[in-house]
Amino acid sequence: MYHAPARNENSASGRRPRELPTFYYHSHFVEMMEFVEANYGHVLLDNHIAFIRDFERLPRDAQCLYVRLVNRKGNVFAGNRLKYPELGDTQALVAILRDHGWLESPSAVHFDELLRFLTRGELYEALAGQFVGVRSSMKKAEYVGFARANCAPADFVNHVDLSRLVVQSRTQEVDFLMFLYFGRLQEGLARFTMRDLGIVRTHNFRESFEPRFADREEALEHYYFETRLARLRSAAAGATEELMDEACEWPQPLSPGAAALRDTLAYRLGRRAETAGDTYGALRLFQAGESARCMERSVRILFASGQKDEARRYLERCIDDPGSDEEWLFARDFYERKFGRKRTSVVTDVLRAAGTIDIDEAQSGSPERAAANHFEREGHRAFRVENALWRTFFGLYFWDELFAGGDAVLHSPFEFVPRNLTTGTFYDDNRAAIDAKLAILDEPKSVVRELLRSSTAHYGTPNGVFRWRRRIIDALFALLDTERGDPLRQVLTRFCQDYEGSRYGYPDLLVIDDSGARFIEVKTEGDQLRRNQLLRLEQLRSAGFRADVVRICWTLDPGQEYVVVDVETTGGRGEHHRVTEIGAVKLRNGEIVGRFSTLLNPQRAIPPGITRLTGITPAMVEDAPYFADIADELEAFMQGSIFVAHNVEFDYGFISREFGRLGRKFRYPRLCTCASMRKLYPGQRSYSLAALAEAYDIPLPNHHRALCDAEAAAQLLLIINEKRSEMLTGTQGADGRRADGVAMR
Repeated sequence: MYHAPARNENSASGRRPRELPTFYYHSHFVEMMEFVEANYGHVLLDNHIAFIRDFERLPRDAQCLYVRLVNRKGNVFAGNRLKYPELGDTQALVAILRDHGWLESPSAVHFDELLRFLTRGELYEALAGQFVGVRSSMKKAEYVGFARANCAPADFVNHVDLSRLVVQSRTQEVDFLMFLYFGRLQEGLARFTMRDLGIVRTHNFRESFEPRFADREEALEHYYFETRLARLRSAAAGATEELMDEACEWPQPLSPGAAALRDTLAYRLGRRAETAGDTYGALRLFQAGESARCMERSVRILFASGQKDEARRYLERCIDDPGSDEEWLFARDFYERKFGRKRTSVVTDVLRAAGTIDIDEAQSGSPERAAANHFEREGHRAFRVENALWRTFFGLYFWDELFAGGDAVLHSPFEFVPRNLTTGTFYDDNRAAIDAKLAILDEPKSVVRELLRSSTAHYGTPNGVFRWRRRIIDALFALLDTERGDPLRQVLTRFCQDYEGSRYGYPDLLVIDDSGARFIEVKTEGDQLRRNQLLRLEQLRSAGFRADVVRICWTLDPGQEYVVVDVETTGGRGEHHRVTEIGAVKLRNGEIVGRFSTLLNPQRAIPPGITRLTGITPAMVEDAPYFADIADELEAFMQGSIFVAHNVEFDYGFISREFGRLGRKFRYPRLCTCASMRKLYPGQRSYSLAALAEAYDIPLPNHHRALCDAEAAAQLLLIINEKRSEMLTGTQGADGRRADGVAMR
């Protein structure tokens, strides 16, 4: 197993949050503006430069008040309620900002913002003065909807007391400056604050940064589509209709990033038009985009509306000259079904052909983990990897080219993904170095050496390609033990050439069996196979890997091991109390096959009330082992099992906290005998362990001692599993009794 270097205790995640200086927010705003002015002078318009110069001329406290408003939600504020102790007389500062055009009074153009800001009572007063029958009992959302449907903005504003209200001005300039810094529309500068508190880390790849936009036109087209996506998300009255109407005026994107934003906007607007029943409008919007999703919706609308010849020609163009693998996959599949008389989709075919594995239904809360456990019980190595494996491989193997090379352009300290990954030029920018590394994939020792060098030098360094997880690195080295050469080369080449289109959709599991590596997409009944998942399976198979879908059939697995646990503690709250005793019983095939029991020194006092309840005294635990002494033995006893307890969250919570104190994770599928009895046997007067033991003639001679309670809960589990088996196989008797004649009282 790969062992990571020890974590640097001075890293951001290990530091205690720091206190912020009084005017931290002003410093953040100035830092942002200085950065933008230094890096984006070629992009800024005259009004943006004027904004910066005018801001610099304001008194410092007035600057601070304006930044305070920038960092708050919305643009409308109650001026008389703006109170910040460090700024003194805020009303005088409001007056300064008004005089210099940084604040203004609301008007009809602020109609939607006023509706969001005003209280329910204020909305009632404004509407009751104009309309008869407006009820005082209406909810705020009802007032807002009524106002949007019935009020002219100017008339509404005339019925609102505006004397105390102010609106932040020059917001477009602020939004554009922050957009240039962050690369997307951003409300406030909270990320700066979290950085200074040590909550959010910034990278240390580079000390200098390059602008994300080469020229003003590129910046403005990105901003154009970003602002319209924000308007669509805002749910403002009429926003959707206005955006649909202007679609014919959209600029033609000159960069891949702006084209992707345009495609997203076209798709979302088109879906809204479809929902509203506007088929023609939806088709017009989808055809304004060029993504696979837009193409699919266009074809489906054409076909459903009877324009089958046009749909056929559209599909044939996509098959002959696809814009992406995903587009080609859909076009081929739809064409075969609608024009080739194929009866089922390729997704359906793959799911029907998938192999099945039987897994105990108690593990249904985590199908991927359950499947991994299944393969490990069969003697194979299994890792839950999904997208993380290939992204980690790509990021580690090409670390130098991604983050250290001269072409590794980053735009701000908060940004972790190099520009050439998002623009698709990473391969072209680093062709010689990449080809050299791809060539040595036939030499596993050289590959492992390169990965070890990168991981040792950079372990824990935050980046935008992958997260550092030791289990994934272990999976990567397991893959390299069995696979080499062309299969790896094909996948990594795809990442290098089209990172944005390659980073998602990979199978859930990597299983290493006698034949090598096998990638498995796990599905349960009712799960859908997404098209990008099917695409990845086909790509992996084409590269030479085994890649399959495996369907889980939930059943009652007689070979599944359960460990029924009970803990006694010093009190009921896990964060403050400790375990004094653990009792555990292991079941397999309906029989007890093992027991684990020990007292524990809780390293804190046992309250007298707890001693009266459990009979466990301080003297009994004085020489007992600490939890750390038995943790390995307990974990070995639990291996591969389902954790069962009566009120399972209590017992599981205490044990997982004890492992957490040791810096170890404790993760097992859980089953609660109390909840299961409530579900399977309703109507019992009480579902306490003692009451159920009495109802089912289960011995409980020493209640509130761990092993005794675990033994009783184990008997309940047998009753539960017999009922589950009856439900799964339909073998329940007509009188509702178990096979041994036991019935509820």
